[in-house]
Amino acid sequence: MATDSSGLGFPLTLFVFFCVFAGSEAEPAVPESRGVTRILGMRLDLSDRPVEIPKTGVIQVTEGSNILFRFYGLHLFPKSSELIRFVSNKDDDEPGAVDGPFNGTCLEPAEGISVKGHMQVSNQNTTGLLNITVKQLRKSEAHKVFWLCVLDPQDQRWSLLDERDGRLVVVEVEKSLLPTWLQVILIICLLVLSGMFSGLNLGLMALDPMELRIVQSCGTEKERKYARKIEPIRRKGNYLLCSLLLGNVLVNTTLTILLDDLTKSGLGAVIASTVGIVIFGEIVPQALCSRHGLAVGANTIVLTKLFMLLTFPLSWPISKLLDCVLGQEIGTVYNREKLVEMLKVTEPYNDLVKEELNMIQGALELRTKTVEDVMTPLDNCFTIGSDAVLDFNTMSEIMESGYTRIPVYEGERSNIVDILFVKDLAFVDPDDCTTLKTITKFYSRPVHFVFHDTKLDAMLEEFKKGKSHLAIVQKVNNEGEGDPFYEVLGLVTLEDVIEEIIKSEILDESDQYTDNRTRIKVAPNKNKRDFSAFKNENESKVKISPQLLLAAHRFLATEVNLFSPSQISEKVLLRILRHHDVVQEIKFNENDKRSPQHYIYQKGKAVDYFILILQGRVEVEAGNENMKFETGPFSYFGVMALSASTTEIRSPSHLSGLNRTASLSGTDRTDSLAISGSNSQLNNSVSLQQYIPDFNVRALTDLQFVKVTRAQYQNGLIASRLDSTPQSPESVHHPAHPEEDTLPANITITDLGADSTPMENGPDETTLLLLNEQTPAPTANHHSQPENSV
Repeated sequence: MATDSSGLGFPLTLFVFFCVFAGSEAEPAVPESRGVTRILGMRLDLSDRPVEIPKTGVIQVTEGSNILFRFYGLHLFPKSSELIRFVSNKDDDEPGAVDGPFNGTCLEPAEGISVKGHMQVSNQNTTGLLNITVKQLRKSEAHKVFWLCVLDPQDQRWSLLDERDGRLVVVEVEKSLLPTWLQVILIICLLVLSGMFSGLNLGLMALDPMELRIVQSCGTEKERKYARKIEPIRRKGNYLLCSLLLGNVLVNTTLTILLDDLTKSGLGAVIASTVGIVIFGEIVPQALCSRHGLAVGANTIVLTKLFMLLTFPLSWPISKLLDCVLGQEIGTVYNREKLVEMLKVTEPYNDLVKEELNMIQGALELRTKTVEDVMTPLDNCFTIGSDAVLDFNTMSEIMESGYTRIPVYEGERSNIVDILFVKDLAFVDPDDCTTLKTITKFYSRPVHFVFHDTKLDAMLEEFKKGKSHLAIVQKVNNEGEGDPFYEVLGLVTLEDVIEEIIKSEILDESDQYTDNRTRIKVAPNKNKRDFSAFKNENESKVKISPQLLLAAHRFLATEVNLFSPSQISEKVLLRILRHHDVVQEIKFNENDKRSPQHYIYQKGKAVDYFILILQGRVEVEAGNENMKFETGPFSYFGVMALSASTTEIRSPSHLSGLNRTASLSGTDRTDSLAISGSNSQLNNSVSLQQYIPDFNVRALTDLQFVKVTRAQYQNGLIASRLDSTPQSPESVHHPAHPEEDTLPANITITDLGADSTPMENGPDETTLLLLNEQTPAPTANHHSQPENSV
């Protein structure tokens, strides 16, 4: 059993020792002849250094210790210590020699252990205490085994007491590598170095070369200074990485060894090193360097270079191997998508306002979007047909739309053939009724077509070339069994591209919608211009081209006897055709083809007007057999409606004294509306006989036609007779009666004298019409009649 020198064991043992020693001195010596001395066993009683008795029962003592053994035997005497010696094995340095068998001899005592003094024998001479000194082991010896040998007094022969119980193991004393105070200082320094290596590993390696270049260019003064210090060694990325990692591993390993030596416990060293490295070597420095890596790296650049130099023999070859295997380090490079996402994520922390961020994002996304994403669909576009007449209504509609470039289609809306610029209408008079095709052919604006998958950056480059700021979007439609064809989807403008860049809508005073895709209407514009103030109330409701008007005039004058120059003069006929109610139209309803509005004439229904078809087609149903046939432009009906009256028109001589004004002369007098007096007489004498057709005329398509009533025709006859009647000299000095200056309300001839300026040796009325000119009516003494219908 092992004992310790601490506590009450040691004093008690000394007390027992002195008592035994005193008893032995007082007791008379017993002669040795009383019996043969025999030593049977031993036990460790006391040691001044730590001892250990493992489960095997072998006593282990520490080198350089003084121990007190208790021997058991028979007939023990003080000089029995001469019968005891310790010997060693020949191969006790080999592994497993502690438990190995004894292979030595008891002839020579071992040098590492010695017996001191005489044995302190008990009263019964069966036990005795003996002091034994254990010397220091050699440096090469970690432990040494000694065996107890005893001398047989009779045979004088040394023999091994017991191979198992007679063993004594001397182990090496655990010595500290360094003094404790020095170990504590080194541990603190190693923790600091561990934290520095770990922090620099994170801080410096997180600063890629690309970011350091950016900081050198646009950082603060301190950041630029720090970046200039770090950038040279950061370029050697793998060399720096190997140096930092080697230094970190070296420091952590040394720290563990020192803690193990200091605590004398492997488990304690593991726990202490783990806690110290994790807290002070990893968490704290990495948390610091992750936010201030640039400053920490710049301030510790000298230590970093020093460790790079110290670890050069090992880290430099490894770094070169990594360079060959992994290639050159480029740094973090952001593509378009990553850069946009980075801007979005860092929005709360950067100093960009939302508008700037939207512009940057829009510019970066410009290459990823197509014109189909931003175009205005064709159904929402304002377009105009090429056959449109540029009258007041059409031009007002163009102006109210607010667009400066308007697609012009022919036939279907998807067939875009021209582009109309509003500035092209600067020299167009609405009264001329010029066709749109005439204007577009004159300017020949180019039409720019693009495919629906064209990228917005390419579209912007096309717009920057100045060819056009509006493009028609189309795609190849190969659906179905027919041949592929180009299908127009919509249009895209420069404004659409710019709005996509700035991620915001551009509104002007004429916009009706905030977005051409969401179709959200803007607030009503209170300053919206109303162009109806410039409109002439007597203007024709249906506009036709001057060429078609001239063709109708020539056709009536040459093909219809009632409108021949012998009946109605060409000037009066032209004025009749230019009356605002003479040219009319019918919009055909496909859903109700038999609508009453489609019938121009109905069988058995009395009418008093003449019809000349200008455009479109009609169906005629005539006779008892109801024969049907179709006819088209320049077909006329109802001649008998104008000639149904058998009343004779009075001679102009009977009307020569009516409505003569001193201020009028020549044709001015004849073209004035001074026929009101004769009109009353005419109305009294004209028969009320009406014309009843025996046929139906029904529109099959949209129609434009000339409709001349009997009253208009009769007044045209009167005006023509007045134009050809010579003036009486006395009529100049007799003004018309005031009660005869007003025309009856039921007569509907207009402008009979509005345009009758003297034209001696000048062009006639139809020539002026071809030139698209109109001459305003003279206002002699400001008493000419207004241009209203008669």
